[in-house]
Amino acid sequence: MGSLEARGAVEWLAAAAPDPEATRWEWERSALGIALLPAGRFWDVLIVPGELGRLTVDVLLRLDSNPGPVLVDFGDYRFGFFVPPGTAARWVGTGVRSAGPGTWLAVPHPSRAGRGLRWLVPPDGSGLLNNPVLLELAMHEAAALLVAGEGADRGNGGDGV
Repeated sequence: MGSLEARGAVEWLAAAAPDPEATRWEWERSALGIALLPAGRFWDVLIVPGELGRLTVDVLLRLDSNPGPVLVDFGDYRFGFFVPPGTAARWVGTGVRSAGPGTWLAVPHPSRAGRGLRWLVPPDGSGLLNNPVLLELAMHEAAALLVAGEGADRGNGGDGV
């Protein structure tokens, strides 16, 4: 991520906070480079569990060469897909949690790479978000891949070979 793009991403994310300057300060001064930001104003987040989230990202990148931001937590247990505001209130999906108005999220600095909470697809500063229709298609395909993989594992004794 270039410095101009990183600066735009910082400004875009920080603008969602009640005090953008405090958010920028928190990112720059904290050892972890993480700040709390409210969902629901500029974006909602759909939180998808581990393997489904990982496969969804893979499928989404095949469907959309320029997806919106995606967060992943330590250990890749949860993936957070940034989507347009209002999506969280309408989303229904088994195992998928949503963060909309009234929800606060831990968000890392856009240009910091780390092993903990990190950007798999960082924001670009333009406000680009994941298209909910493409994201839903990607989740369905990922779920089908999971089911097919489990069936293949069961059919050969579970060793995957």
